[in-house]
Amino acid sequence: MKYGVLQFFSWPSRRGELSDVYRRALDRVNIMDQNGFDAVWLAEHHFSTYSVCPSVHIMGMHIADRTTNIRIGTAVSLAAFYHPLRLAEEVALLDQLSGGRVNWGAGRGFDKIEMEVFDVNRETSYPKFRENVEIVLKAWQDGPFSYQGKFNSFENVEVLPKPLQDPIPFWMAASSEDAVRWAGKHGLAILMDPHSSHQEIKRKYEVFQQELQNNNHSLNGQDTPIARLLAIADTDEAAEQIAYNGSQWMFGSYFNQSSGTTHEKAKTPEERLDEYVNGCVIYGCPERVADQLIELEETLPLNYLMAAPLSNRSFIQFVDEVMPRLG
Repeated sequence: MKYGVLQFFSWPSRRGELSDVYRRALDRVNIMDQNGFDAVWLAEHHFSTYSVCPSVHIMGMHIADRTTNIRIGTAVSLAAFYHPLRLAEEVALLDQLSGGRVNWGAGRGFDKIEMEVFDVNRETSYPKFRENVEIVLKAWQDGPFSYQGKFNSFENVEVLPKPLQDPIPFWMAASSEDAVRWAGKHGLAILMDPHSSHQEIKRKYEVFQQELQNNNHSLNGQDTPIARLLAIADTDEAAEQIAYNGSQWMFGSYFNQSSGTTHEKAKTPEERLDEYVNGCVIYGCPERVADQLIELEETLPLNYLMAAPLSNRSFIQFVDEVMPRLG
């Protein structure tokens, strides 16, 4: 199993200094750099203390300067919010200056406030996202190119610099089954989200594999990172409390900004929270968490864990006490 971390920059209730939030996260990245992690995956968010990282590309450059081993992933660049040529330039420049360590993940986003402020129409956001991704990938190829699309049009433009890697590894964030099917149909690698239950992840992963097979695609060994929330403590009871506290913070600060399904709206907040914690969060003492990860490795299968720790202590115990148990 490979390990990465889905890195948020949460500032709950604006407690303490924001500089301390960044310092703790960067200390964590330094630990990852020296302990065999594959990548740090940086989450882009706007206008919320859920995660104060509006530019994953600037943050990625800062991390590149502080590290030597770890790869720098975006999870994700919100591609529909950018001019695609500017996005291509920024990611290519990050790849050059990091020595070819970029893992590019792109996503549509779903937060209605972000979409409203950046003038992204929800109804057209999927085709705009896919068109922008297509342009970025074309822009990284040799020479100038032209493009006539629904949302973008230009003639004989060459994006410079080109990335150092040829090609940059690319993943598409895929939360819905429709997105999973579309990616599989087009042979694109995917990032799987932290907010689907383990059973939902298993079902969507099977759909993805079937779509790849039906359309004669192979990922040629490219990983499928699966994000899972972790809450770890010395006792199962203490870890469960971390799981509930962290999940409740996410529901209050971020999830309520999205509309949710009719089925979800019919549940009480307590029912939604219980279902989320017990379906999506891996929690317990280090031994129990290791056992759960081994089980998921066999059943999903979980070959690349993109860990999303719900506390800094959870991250430390994962490194010191869980990873050695996994071999």
